[in-house]
Amino acid sequence: VLDMEVTQKPSRPHWYEQHVQPCLAELLGTALFIFMGCLAVLEDSGDTGRLQPALAHGLALGVTVAVLGDI
Repeated sequence: VLDMEVTQKPSRPHWYEQHVQPCLAELLGTALFIFMGCLAVLEDSGDTGRLQPALAHGLALGVTVAVLGDI
C-alpha cells in the first residue's frame, strides 16, 4: 500500500488580482491623497497654518490604507 500525501500547488492569483487591482488601488489612493491635499490648502482659513493640510493628508492616507489595505 502506498501511503503518499497528495499536496496541491498553491494556485496563482488571477491576472486581474495580480496586475489590474494594485494599479487601480494606487490610482484611487493617489487621486484621493492629492484631492484632499488641494482642498485643504484651498480652504485654509489663515489661522490654522500648516496644521490643516497636514491633518487632511493624514486623514486621506489613513482612509486609503483602511479601505485598500487588503490589496
